[in-house]
Amino acid sequence: MQKDQVYAAETLKSTREFAKSLGEVVRKYGFVIHNESNMDMAHSFGQHGAEVAEGFDLHMIQICKPEKASKSLSANPERAILMPKFIMTFSKDGKTQIRFLSFSEADIRAVVENDDAFPASLAETFTKIRSMIDEAV
Repeated sequence: MQKDQVYAAETLKSTREFAKSLGEVVRKYGFVIHNESNMDMAHSFGQHGAEVAEGFDLHMIQICKPEKASKSLSANPERAILMPKFIMTFSKDGKTQIRFLSFSEADIRAVVENDDAFPASLAETFTKIRSMIDEAV
């Protein structure tokens, strides 16, 4: 893995405010936040009886474009391993930190072999998600 595959940004918005802004942005482009009701990990862990440190505010935001994903996975379910796209947010030094892991075309091609169209298409989606993060910041 190369360091440039970890996209990092920050904002003065709280994790909740950023998630709300991101939700507005992604909808403009046909994406959805798939796990909107359970992206707040402090709440999710609490529902399972696990305690977290005071101030813990990690959000795991799953981005999906249902129209594209349904066609892609119908064409080849082997693609599913690379389909979940999560944006992580957390507080650090008074700012919200944003992280997104993406993969290069070569990495995608190595994971899902003999699928010529998928690597470029998924790499394009990763680029779009990074631009949506920038727009929401």
